[in-house]
Amino acid sequence: MSLENQDQSGGTDFELDDEEKGHIRAAFFEEIAPKLRRLHARRGTISCRFAGIQYGKWTIRFDSKGSGFEILDFQYDENAESIDLDL
Repeated sequence: MSLENQDQSGGTDFELDDEEKGHIRAAFFEEIAPKLRRLHARRGTISCRFAGIQYGKWTIRFDSKGSGFEILDFQYDENAESIDLDL
């Protein structure tokens, strides 16, 4: 996870590199997508904690696509929390 320059408001922007995004995508499709299908999910935003504790403040926005899902966006959220999908 790399830290970009400070923005004009004095905050900082975080950014995932391609390798990190690939790791999160692989974990999502292997571990999370089957659970979302069982829950009949169509779209939403979830914490990336499933890919490792270091990604717990990152979220992905997903949408259904055919019989699967697609990841639309990655976003850093200081208030992100994970939920248990093993209901």
